[in-house]
Amino acid sequence: MIDVTPNVPEVVAEVRQLFERYEQALIDKDRAAASCNFCDTDFVGTDGPGGGKFATPENLAGACREMWRGNSGTPPFVVLTGGEPMLQVDEQLIRALHRTGFEVAIETNGTLPVPLAIDWICVSPKAGARLVQRYGDELKLVYPQDALDPAQVEQLDFAHFLLQPMDQEAKTPANLRAAIDYCRAHPKWRLSLQTHKLLGLP
Repeated sequence: MIDVTPNVPEVVAEVRQLFERYEQALIDKDRAAASCNFCDTDFVGTDGPGGGKFATPENLAGACREMWRGNSGTPPFVVLTGGEPMLQVDEQLIRALHRTGFEVAIETNGTLPVPLAIDWICVSPKAGARLVQRYGDELKLVYPQDALDPAQVEQLDFAHFLLQPMDQEAKTPANLRAAIDYCRAHPKWRLSLQTHKLLGLP
């Protein structure tokens, strides 16, 4: 059984993306005890629009295809995210999504290895968590994190290095300023913004 929270279609940098959130890690664990206790989403459970429990990878891939509303001329693009998607994603699901026409990306904390069949790998390391997935397309560091400085991960094998300001309500503006300042002082790093939040979208 594959548990998925509501799918969130979103446009990022002119590419329409369908987000497939794997929530089981957050349902089964106390969020405060998780290695990532600053999750950027309020989604909990699987009963919202597009969410549910899917008996087979083909069922889930079919539901994603029905949800796809891309009209930008780009191929269907799905981002597997979480919780931690690698607790549920496997080769069968990736094949089913590919057969349905999707390009498949993943946003993972990197504590589990990612199958080579994934088309785009984004790793977002967390302080105190053992990093297993040490290469990919994009390393996105939520910033600032106590005990995890960008310099500690910038030698890893990634094509892109992004700092995303930590969303902490009253502290968010200061975190944004700190991320901007760090990127200006360290040109290897680029700023990553959650545009949907800036625009007040869910």
